[in-house]
Amino acid sequence: MVVVRDEPLDRGTAAEVRRREGSRLLDALDGWTGIALDRAGRAVSSEDLAALVGRYEEAPPQRTAFVIGGAEGLDEPVLAACRERLSLGAVTLPHQLARVVAAEQLYRALTIRAGLPYHR
Repeated sequence: MVVVRDEPLDRGTAAEVRRREGSRLLDALDGWTGIALDRAGRAVSSEDLAALVGRYEEAPPQRTAFVIGGAEGLDEPVLAACRERLSLGAVTLPHQLARVVAAEQLYRALTIRAGLPYHR
């Protein structure tokens, strides 16, 4: 997981905060395939996520990062740099909670791929 420091919300407008965080995210994503987690992204089932993880595991460079924005969301250049946009659902989650949900869903996807009973 690629993590960058949250930008303080009291340092400018929402767009300025997104831009500064976005710049750090783009630097951290160098050499990685980005998948943005964005509420406007495409909703996928656990099985769909498992299939998507499988595709990226098998395709070079095999370095995939799920990208979660800070409190103001992801800047447009970050979204544009990501190969896919997925949604964790229609509700807005605090980005710290989104990290936990994403980690659990990735674990679930890996257990589906391995045929383990966790998913049932």
